Amino acid sequence: MEIRKRHTAIIGGGAAGFFTAINLKEMVPEMEVTIFEAASRVLRKVEISGGGRCNCTNSFAEVTDLSQVYPRGHRLLKRLFKTFDHQDAYNWFERHGVKLTTQDDQCVFPASQDSHSIINCFLHASRELGIEIRTNQRINTLSELTDYDFIVVTTGGGSITSLTQSTDSEIIKPVPSLFTFNINDHHLQSLMGTVVEQATAFIPGTKLRATGPLLITHWGMSGPAILRLSSYAARELAERNYRMPLNVNWTSTNESETIQELRDIISIHSQKQITTVRPFALPARLWSYLAEKCLGARAKYCWKDINQKELNRLTNTLTNDQHAIEGRAVFKEEFVTCGGVSLQAINPSTLESKNKQGLYFAGEVLDIDGITGGFNFQAAWTTAYTVASAISNQLRNNV
Repeated sequence: MEIRKRHTAIIGGGAAGFFTAINLKEMVPEMEVTIFEAASRVLRKVEISGGGRCNCTNSFAEVTDLSQVYPRGHRLLKRLFKTFDHQDAYNWFERHGVKLTTQDDQCVFPASQDSHSIINCFLHASRELGIEIRTNQRINTLSELTDYDFIVVTTGGGSITSLTQSTDSEIIKPVPSLFTFNINDHHLQSLMGTVVEQATAFIPGTKLRATGPLLITHWGMSGPAILRLSSYAARELAERNYRMPLNVNWTSTNESETIQELRDIISIHSQKQITTVRPFALPARLWSYLAEKCLGARAKYCWKDINQKELNRLTNTLTNDQHAIEGRAVFKEEFVTCGGVSLQAINPSTLESKNKQGLYFAGEVLDIDGITGGFNFQAAWTTAYTVASAISNQLRNNV
């Protein structure tokens, strides 16, 4: 059955915008689709993501509940994943000529290890499908698009703009969600470059914690454990102006397991200097720092000289090392935001605004965000596909 030609405006030339446009044109070839991008170049965030490699999704093999990887929006995504999930995204890219590879950490990248594989795929598909791309064209209010039947906002996170406000949707104030921590400890900073493969960072007195590789930097701490914690604690950190206590369990074991490890060392290496025998194979410089922080000059003594009180202090330092967050640092240019259009303001099945018929939202402009590891791109693919399907279904049902 022939469908009357309609026009769709997509505001935002990023991942969600292009994915919406391409899928919509594939579903409804008669649709006229125009992407409006305020900047001079499209897909900038895709280009720099993953260090220029584009961690485009995740295998989800280690995810037992979406709340583990989506601090906000996991209930909505659980519903939407039934139609388009990570496996669908993987198949979509391979079907469109982008061969993918899954790393040991379950992150999925283009086999080329180059984000331009994704970008070139999107640009090629857009040309083939006849999608119009207008750069250097900022849309400030929806009133500028009265000639369009459907409008899809995919402007990403960040500040609340006049455009977002003009949608009459409830807006949850965006705040940064993936960032590293500034810690003003010169002794710690002197260990820059040190990586602990399995540490647990947590905010004391809360349930906010994250486990994974932790990197010590010249400004404080980074790595997946810190980035995940910053995501989980995004709201709390913003409310406290990014000044909160931070504790680290350097071994990711409990106190009883840790003290047993130290007793085993005392039994086997009693004559050796404390700083020369590293529990849990911790990096040498980090162990020296922790031992001296806890024991002072006695860190130069032998293991046989340690008393029970010092053993308890060492255990506490290894499992509950105390620091203070004194600000945030942007993770290159890849930070994500939590906040945006409230999920209460949209139809959960179609992502259409409850206030304006024909207005849809996809990607990070919604109050959905994930931890590092390809989860934010997956949310973009899923929400974009949902919107494209919703518009397609609406047209077919109204013919």
